This record gives sequence, C-alpha cells and structure tokens, in this order.
Amino acid sequence: GMEKINFSGGEPFLQNRGEFVGELVQFCKQELKLPSVSIVSNGRRNTERGVEKGGSEYLDILAVSCDSFDEDVNVLIGRGQGKKNHVENLHKLRQWCREYGVAFKINSVINRFNVEEDMNEQIKALNPVRWKVFQCLLIEGENSGEDALREAEKFVISDEAFEQFLDRHKDVSCLVPESNQKMRDSYLILDEYMRFLNCRNGRKEPSKSILDVGVEAAIKFSGFDEKMFLKRGGKYVWSKADMKLDW
Repeated sequence: GMEKINFSGGEPFLQNRGEFVGELVQFCKQELKLPSVSIVSNGRRNTERGVEKGGSEYLDILAVSCDSFDEDVNVLIGRGQGKKNHVENLHKLRQWCREYGVAFKINSVINRFNVEEDMNEQIKALNPVRWKVFQCLLIEGENSGEDALREAEKFVISDEAFEQFLDRHKDVSCLVPESNQKMRDSYLILDEYMRFLNCRNGRKEPSKSILDVGVEAAIKFSGFDEKMFLKRGGKYVWSKADMKLDW
C-alpha cells in the first residue's frame, strides 16, 4: 500500500555529493515502483550532479528549505551559507529542476524572525508546485529541553501571529499551511534505524525497528493520525507524471 517516500535529514545530498540519495531514489522508482519519490534539502550541498542523478526519470519532487528572502534574516535564523547567497542558490536550484524535469517545492518555517515578512512576490516568481508553510514547532530533546541538540524557544510564535502571516499570503495559490496542531501527529517518520518516531508527547519517541518486528507491529507505535494527515492536505497530486507540468 505504500505510495510515497520522502528523503529528508540532516541533508540527503551530503553522501557522495548527492549520488547516494540519487541511487535510493532510482531504487524506489524502479524496484519498489512508488508513484512518488521526493527529497527535502536545505539547498546548501546538493549539486547539479546530485539533482541530475535522481532527476529526470526518477525524482518527482525536490523541496528546498527557504525561511526568508532577506539574507540577513537567513543568517540570523541559521540558514546562512557563508560566501554563498541562499536566495541566489534557491533560484539556481529552481532552474535545475526545470532542466531535469523535477517538480519544485519550497518549505518555510515561520518563526519570530520572519513572521512579519512579505514573501508574495518572491514565491510567485519561483512558482513552486507547493509552498509548505510550517509554524515553528518545539520537539523535546531535539530543539527544546536540557538534552536538546539546539534551542528553538526564541523562534516560537503564537497561533495568532502564524494566522496573520497566512492571511498576508492568502493569494498565493500553492500555499499549504501547517500549524503545530496539524503537523505533530500527521507524518509517518522513519529514522536511520528504521524506527517510527512518535511525536504525540512532544518528543520523538522511537518504536522498535521494522527490520526487527516488521512494519505492521512497529506502525502501531507511530502515533500517526490518518484523519489529520488528510485534513492537512497530505494526499495530493504527488507524481510528476500526473502534474502535467510545462518544464
């Protein structure tokens, strides 16, 4: 019954300059025959070679994270790329997607530092198939709490502030909003040990590995909310063969 797989990280294009994830994408299309295969990247390390390796025939969607079109804000948030300009790189990736026949998507996390920004003009110019707009979410042990890898409390915004951002961009047809409520339980996430991660208690609690107990047993502890998945628009036209896009 599996129809879609999404590779995210970390940064999927790090290993072998994108060739490894390209091989995974090819396997998912050729061997598993999945209708949709996508990658989420931060746009820093994925080379043209990596996009080409997973593109054309096999990769349906490349989603690139972009939280701001103001380079100073990107640096403040942690999206700075040193000598590279994140926004210029985004346009370069957009062009590669056109050249190699990959649907282009943008993911933005709305937080304290970009919540007042107007992104209408830039998003319409890039013309992604989807613009996923997330409300900054705290996950215990990941970006919140004593044992967290990073601290995100200073990025948190209110539900009201998030709604105001959405209202400012209501005329962007590709916008797909995801509040904290919609996001927390509506994803099936597998970690590198092939364990489902349950986020219902505000932290990522792993199931047993599907390699040890199988999918049917492990998925019971995933915390997945199918109704919320459908409510947030999780089911959409996700195979580029059905998108009828003009590359």
